[in-house]
This record gives sequence, structure tokens and C-alpha cells, in this order.
Amino acid sequence: MRVVAPLIVGGAPAGCAAAIALARLGHRATIIERDRETGDAICGGFLSWRTLDALAALGVASEQLRGAPVSSVRLVAAHGSGEAPLPRPAIGVSRRTLDTAMQRVAARAGVGFERGVAVRAIEGQTLRLADGGTVAAPAIFLANGKHDLRGAARDAARRADPTLGLRVRLAPHPALARMVGHAIELHLFAGGYAGLMLHEDGSANLCMAIRRSRLRAAGDPAALLAALAREVPPLADRLAHARGPIDAIANVPYGWRATGTQAGRFRLGDQAAVIPSLAGEGLGIAMASGTAAAAAYDRGGPGAAPACQAAFARDAAIPLRRAALLRDLAQHPLGARMMLGLMRLAPGAAGIAGRLTRIKHRPVDDGTRTQHI
Repeated sequence: MRVVAPLIVGGAPAGCAAAIALARLGHRATIIERDRETGDAICGGFLSWRTLDALAALGVASEQLRGAPVSSVRLVAAHGSGEAPLPRPAIGVSRRTLDTAMQRVAARAGVGFERGVAVRAIEGQTLRLADGGTVAAPAIFLANGKHDLRGAARDAARRADPTLGLRVRLAPHPALARMVGHAIELHLFAGGYAGLMLHEDGSANLCMAIRRSRLRAAGDPAALLAALAREVPPLADRLAHARGPIDAIANVPYGWRATGTQAGRFRLGDQAAVIPSLAGEGLGIAMASGTAAAAAYDRGGPGAAPACQAAFARDAAIPLRRAALLRDLAQHPLGARMMLGLMRLAPGAAGIAGRLTRIKHRPVDDGTRTQHI
């Protein structure tokens, strides 16, 4: 059995944020990542002004990402649309580009990478690998995203009508660029919503959160998209540029957060909190949880994990509740009308909602940024 410390499971943004912050604090982490090559995750790719600040503090400048500028939010429903400015500029970027940039910064900081290593289960502080091997560490940072690990599954309650995540790629096209422009779009319909913005290459991910009952009623994902296109005609215009398969993930526990953990086990990203996706703060949670866990480990070692998790859960509670309220309104036809009407009457309300659903980045907000190497 190998012993590694500290050990990070997952080389996506949450894991890389923790690894970079640990390196700057003098701790050489090792990341184990199941994929040999960096892919494009099921993710909208929205980087808010707050997340961009957190990335800059880690050494990843927005100029490196060459993301598509996002300056406004646009609500689209069957009965009309409305648009309002964001509090500060944001960008849209593919996860392949973001993850690659963060991995490069981590590697330059001395972080070790072991790719093509799949973890099957965790027992205490020991990871059981797909090849039959084991690796142990006094401190393990779980950054394995939306997919649970046996022995460390999230304790989220199963809903009678759970939320599914669907993603379809939209190919670059001048018509798509004209339609979307510099906006992040939220298409609202009964039982769910879809979001999209342009990425650095002009393509887009149309990411959808929708109740399983709608998929069952339609029969299959393709039929569901066709039904939604009929309900919200502007969505049909976007879907005309769809290319490739429809990716799906089941039972996304939006609103869940880890309120506790055991000593030596830090939970990051979607393993720490899952905010409703229309808030556009999933990547913000990845950065905030990673840097907070690194700072806690530096102060108190593996034993700091429970207090760190409880503190992050407190920070996440209010943004998650506010985002859940917005989600519930968006999924109901009357609520969607209310949201659209408010945006038209008071465009500044969109900026307020954006600010109220941001997560706290303690090293950035408290003026205690990790030391540069």
C-alpha cells in the first residue's frame, strides 16, 4: 500500500484549486484523476466576476482563458424575454480550457499528477483503485464531482421527482453568435430551465435541469428537446445548432451541502455543496471550497476537516437557499412570468440576485490570500 499526503481525488477545478493553494502554503499534494485526457464536462462554463477574482488569486488570469465576454443575463420564456446587466463582467469558457489552464498552474507549482487512476471506494483513509491497488493518506480531499464514491456517498434525500441534468453541444455559427451575443441565457419552462452562453470558440453548452417526470412524459431525451422547442420557440432556434449526443446525469441533488465529515477527509466542489445551476455559481463553489480546505489543512492538518466542512456549510447555506427560491419560481409558469415582469420593471433586480447567490471566498474576501510561490 502506498501512502501519499495530502491526496486529492479529481483534477477538475475544485481539486486543482486545493492543490494550488496547498502548494503556495508549502504542501506538495498529489492529484489522482480517472481520465487520461482532459475532457469537456457537463457544465455551462459560466465564470462570474467573483470566480474570476478567485482564479486570479490562484494565478489563473482571465486573459489566459480567452473566454467569451458575458455582460448581461437574458430570461426567455414562452410569453417573452427580458435582459438586464450583470453586476460585473463575466466570461463563458469550456471546461476543457478551464481545467487545462488550472492543471498547468498546478503542475508548475509542483503538484503531482497521476492520470488514468480510477478510484472505486474509500475505506477510512484508504482508497481502493480500479486496478486492485490501494493508496492511503492521512488527508484526502474528495473532488470527484457529481459522481459519488462508494464509502463516501452524499447523504442527499431522494426526491419523488428528482432533477436530471442534460447537456447538448451547440456548434459555432454566426447565427448562434448573433442570437446569444454577450448574454447568459436562461430559458424557462414548466418543470425546469436551460442555460447557455457562448464559449471561447463560439460554441456553447446548452445545459438543462429538468424534472424526471418531464422526460418520462416525452419518452426519451430527443423527444423532450423537441417538446421544449415547441414550448419556447427561441429555444428551438438555438437547438438548430445542436451537434453530437445528448449527455445526461441522473438525480442531481441541488440544494444539498455537506454539514460534516470525518477527520482527514475534506469534501470539495459538488461533494461539498450543489447549488441550483441557474445561479451560475457551481465553479465558484469549486474554487471557494478548494482554497478554504487548503487553508484549514495548513492551520490544523487532517484534524481540521470537520470544522472546515461545518464552516463551509454555513457559508453556503444562504446562497443555496436563495438560488433554490429562484429555481422554484423559474420552474413554475406563474413564477416565470413574475421573474420576467420584475426584470422588465427593475433591471437592477437581476444584479441583486446575482450578488445574493455568490459564495464567500474566504482567502480572497478576508484579505488572506495564499502566498505566491
